[in-house]
Amino acid sequence: MHAARVRGASGLAAALVGAVVGPALQLQQEVLWPWWAYAGLALAGASLAALRLRWAWLVAFALLAFAACGARSIAFESQALSPALEGRDIAVTGVIGAMPQVNEGGVRFRLEVESAQAAGEAVQVPGAIFLGWYGGAFLDANGAAEQQRQAGPLRAGERWRMTVRLKAPHGNRNPHGFDYELWLWEQGLQATGYVRAGPHDAPARLLADTWRHPVERARQSVRESIYAHIADRKTAGLVAALVVGDQNAIDRADWDVFRATGVAHLMSISGLHITMFAWVASLAVGGLWRRSLRLCLAWPAPHAALAGGIVLATLYSLFSGWGVPAQRTVWMLAAVGLLRLSGARWPWPIVWLLAAAVVINIDPWALMQAGFWLSFVAVGVLFAGDGGPREVSPATRWARLGSTALASLREQWVITLALTPLTLLLFGQVSVVGLLANAVAIPWVTIVVTPLAMGGVAVPVSWDAAAWAVQALGIYLAWLAAFPFAAWSAPAPALWAAVAGVAGGGLLAMRLPLHARLLGVPLLLPALLWQVGRPAAGQFELLAADVGQGNAVVVRTASHTLVYDAGPRYGPESDAGHRVLVPLLRSLDEHVDTVVLSHRDLDHTGGAAAVLAMQPQAALLSSIEDGHELQSLRRAMRCIAGQRWAWDGVDFQVLHPEQADYDVANKSNAMSCVLRVANAGASALLAGDIEQPQEARLVQAGALSPADVLLVPHHGSKTSSSDAFLEAVHPKIALVQAGYRNRFGHPAALVLQRYAKNEVRVVDSPHCGAALWRSASPSRIQCERQVARRYWHHRPAPAPDADS
Repeated sequence: MHAARVRGASGLAAALVGAVVGPALQLQQEVLWPWWAYAGLALAGASLAALRLRWAWLVAFALLAFAACGARSIAFESQALSPALEGRDIAVTGVIGAMPQVNEGGVRFRLEVESAQAAGEAVQVPGAIFLGWYGGAFLDANGAAEQQRQAGPLRAGERWRMTVRLKAPHGNRNPHGFDYELWLWEQGLQATGYVRAGPHDAPARLLADTWRHPVERARQSVRESIYAHIADRKTAGLVAALVVGDQNAIDRADWDVFRATGVAHLMSISGLHITMFAWVASLAVGGLWRRSLRLCLAWPAPHAALAGGIVLATLYSLFSGWGVPAQRTVWMLAAVGLLRLSGARWPWPIVWLLAAAVVINIDPWALMQAGFWLSFVAVGVLFAGDGGPREVSPATRWARLGSTALASLREQWVITLALTPLTLLLFGQVSVVGLLANAVAIPWVTIVVTPLAMGGVAVPVSWDAAAWAVQALGIYLAWLAAFPFAAWSAPAPALWAAVAGVAGGGLLAMRLPLHARLLGVPLLLPALLWQVGRPAAGQFELLAADVGQGNAVVVRTASHTLVYDAGPRYGPESDAGHRVLVPLLRSLDEHVDTVVLSHRDLDHTGGAAAVLAMQPQAALLSSIEDGHELQSLRRAMRCIAGQRWAWDGVDFQVLHPEQADYDVANKSNAMSCVLRVANAGASALLAGDIEQPQEARLVQAGALSPADVLLVPHHGSKTSSSDAFLEAVHPKIALVQAGYRNRFGHPAALVLQRYAKNEVRVVDSPHCGAALWRSASPSRIQCERQVARRYWHHRPAPAPDADS
């Protein structure tokens, strides 16, 4: 009997491992195979499973899960937007499928398309698209301002007809950066775009108010009630985030505090949040159930508490927006809950594998998300550290409370220790004060804030108490975040080092003899002491970040770092500094010596404030005027032709502007700081937004010399890159930092022809993502879109000079 039970358990474990490994392997595919290849794998998997051999179950279930994931991907990819429809005016009719997200720039919403027409003919577009409706002045390709109509009040469930312009899902691709294209894929969105609301466009029309999406309508009504009841918008946003899952309502400065103190998971509807809600709900249901003898005789109170907690957590997840993290948690809770209700008592590794297999096969792309790994590693560590039945609880209430508090602190410490290497890999920093912050925040948010916030749905005055509780917590967290050591940043370790670190943290957390647990310390060290390689002495490298329509280049030598421009501002609460450069610099553990802002335009200075705040030691070199807002953050030294310095055998020289240029009125582009970086064997020219008159001056002054790599002036505008300039610089590689399908048409076709005529290889951000160039290999360039390509990543049409 015992041998049969062991064989059954080992077979089940093999099947569950296969169900996890299969999707994990399929997610590594760069391109999808044809449908018949996945059908063949499924047939092979079914044949192996029919053999009922334990050794074959792992392979069989891996093949079946691999094939299922691939088939789903093919079905979804078939709904992609046709490239021929990108950038065209399309009249769409559809229903708003979710609560719209409102910000200062406009409103963003999900539209479930029912029909679409282009030029009066029916066309096929994806069934779900993500749209923005932006009011106010909008610059067209010629730089002329066109006033856009403000969005009317939009509500989930309404049917609208509107004219839109769409494009394929395309996001920035940077090392250790957020994968926006994966996020859209997982959300079921195959196109993004914006509503055409100019004076010459047909006005959008509300056609009907349907019965569809009642939960989303209720969420929107509750959010509006919260904002109407709580005067302080920041506090109202936090309460709305906890009640209806509107994370966009949280102020960016508050997010910075939450990340620094390690409590960001509590302020969003995350897996931990849903789990805590389920725990509190189960306690409430169990307590009420035990008050009725009839109910207890009908069904045991522990079972009722477990089922009630899962059901209420599911309802809460639905009301909070049914986000992907919430869905994953509900599937996990349901799998574990059904196992317990069945009376089965499986070993914890198999229970853990079961939960992982269920979640991964429902949502395979969860494997690529940080939240999945944080949640499941934390659960696994808690399982591993569980020493079995607890000792008899102390007799007095206060003693029991003390014992519970100590147990909670120990669990929090165990999770913090085990997740530190993984957090470094995923985010590049960990909160040093996280244990202190969570010790207060977890019970406060779980027992006080969330019940009060939810209670406001029925009794609005409860929101006043919730607002007070949120503000009190905010004071405590801000105090912790103010400590200079609140967060510790370190370079993102290699995958093997992070895996070893997580194993070491788990070993330290387990209830083993001390000498066995101490073996986890050497496993932690590679992740904690990881160092990113730098160029050798005398060498340098450029990393042209993918920031969309703007410039941002990181220049690294053996021991120094320079940032040239800081990318664009995307909106009132979003810029390239926070979204791209700060995470990138943190993952590389960079301490920037100098920030060069070529000129004042927002596509070059939009992210500067975030970079300067992160790098307080960095000097600022720029042509911005004395009254510019950035001067209050860091006093800038003017960039003037002739300035020169050397780092680690690498020469830096400013070529433009001249001192006299500051004494006359000039266009902002004309004041761009032009920087040449060179060593004994290679050179690079960073040209900002200079135009043909400035190029001519540099040519006439003899300031230019051949360069291996050129940051193309003005993103490839037709006003720059003159023939004389290209003949003088004669680059081998030209980097174009421009947004995908940007409204300016950069790089211009005429400019690309000039580069092709000079036999220059052009590499642009939409096709390459972040571009890495090294002086030690001046003819090679590494593109992030090629290094980490996956099948869900957008593949723009080849550039006109792709073969040059």
